[in-house]
Amino acid sequence: MTGPSGDAGAAIAGTVSERLRDVPDFPKPGIMFKDIAPLLADAAAFGAAIGALSAHARAGGSVDLVAGVEARGFLIAGAIACDLGCGLVAVRKAGKLPPPTVRRSYDLEYGSAELEVPTGVLDGKRVFLVDDILATGGTLRAAADLLVQAGATVTGLGVLLELAFLAGSAQLEAVAPVYALLRA
Repeated sequence: MTGPSGDAGAAIAGTVSERLRDVPDFPKPGIMFKDIAPLLADAAAFGAAIGALSAHARAGGSVDLVAGVEARGFLIAGAIACDLGCGLVAVRKAGKLPPPTVRRSYDLEYGSAELEVPTGVLDGKRVFLVDDILATGGTLRAAADLLVQAGATVTGLGVLLELAFLAGSAQLEAVAPVYALLRA
């Protein structure tokens, strides 16, 4: 698990932290939702966050595609892909993409879910995987495993925020280096 270092790292972590909004009891009681809308709405702050994530993606070597996990990961992945000058692939909830697709099931706290990607676009590609927040790591692990199943090499994983107390990065380090702009 790595994050920004030095004065620049502290500045970007502070910028991200100041622009995340805590929403208690959303979407259900007992959950503290981390709203990224204020960060997205601040062009300078969002640009700085994208620049830092892009720099980490570049540090892992060449990147052919940036993959974003539905739904907020799409926003971040698209911006990083533009910054890197590479393509974008959406990791979708099952049933959202036209066939043919590759699917992967994974367990949630209360049930299970499936993710999918289109076939034919990932074979042999080097992919940087992003999402907004890393909690337990289950969704990002399933997404990374799905990308590998579809023929890609995952070069790194990037998130705006890691909820460190949930230790999600521990199950991801075996897949690829994990980079969080902010750990809380």
